[in-house]
Order: sequence, then structure tokens, then C-alpha cells
Amino acid sequence: MKLIAQNKKALFDYEIIEKLECGIVLLGSEVKSLRLSRCNLKDSFARFVKGELFVFGMHISFLQSTNPHFRPDEKRARKLLLHRSQLDKWFGKVSQDGLTIVPLSIYFNAHNKAKLQLALARGKQLHDKRESIKKKILDREARASLKNYGKSL
Repeated sequence: MKLIAQNKKALFDYEIIEKLECGIVLLGSEVKSLRLSRCNLKDSFARFVKGELFVFGMHISFLQSTNPHFRPDEKRARKLLLHRSQLDKWFGKVSQDGLTIVPLSIYFNAHNKAKLQLALARGKQLHDKRESIKKKILDREARASLKNYGKSL
């Protein structure tokens, strides 16, 4: 598995409930750009449109060697490939519970296919974000003290 891009901000802003791997419909020049890690998931999100799932805001920049007459829009909506049962299950959760679908990472799997990892998420409140920052700081201090403890012996 070759990781291309991660959405680190999603892990900070959302509480992850469920994860899912899905395929993505890409054009040839976009696949070449992904192989060179020219992708950004920072402000991307997924939404249902007419019973199908699309990802919006995912930026895949085009290559300079791409034909100038065939340069796809860098932030176009890209269709996601899922089984109907998975689509129906997540559609029900999003519409009833008020959850959000956020892309976490994009990568090439063992069969060299581009895959997108999606998460069913609930937005964090400000106090939840503060707690995660405190936890991160405490973990960092604990690792540093363990590292320093080994040096003092």
C-alpha cells in the first residue's frame, strides 16, 4: 500500500465512527498525478447526489505534460465506487443522525488501484478539541520523560 495523501485535519475536527474503503473514478492524467503525490484532501467532503456518492473539494493538480486541450478541472466532483448496500446504509445514517462523510486518505492498494478511505464522522465541539490537544501534549511529555530516563541511567 502506497500512501499518497492524508487528511490530518479531519482527525482533529471530527470524531470518527466508522471507516470504509472505496474506489474512485479518475481520468488518466489524474492517475499519473496521484502517482507523483500531487493531491490534497484538506477541505474535501463527500455528499450523496441522486443516490450516488461523490467527493467534492479534493484537489488533484494536473501535470505539465498533460495535453492542454484535455486538462480536467482540478477540483471537480469525483464519483466514488461502493456497493449499493453500503451506500444505502451510510445514506440512512447521514440523513437521520446528522453525520458527515469525510475522506481520510488516498492510496494505491496491492493491486495498484487508487482507493479512498472514507469515514462516517460527527463534528467535535470546541471543548472536545481542547481535550485532544491536552492529550497530545501529555503523550509528548511522557515520551520525552521516558527518553530522558533512559539517558540518566
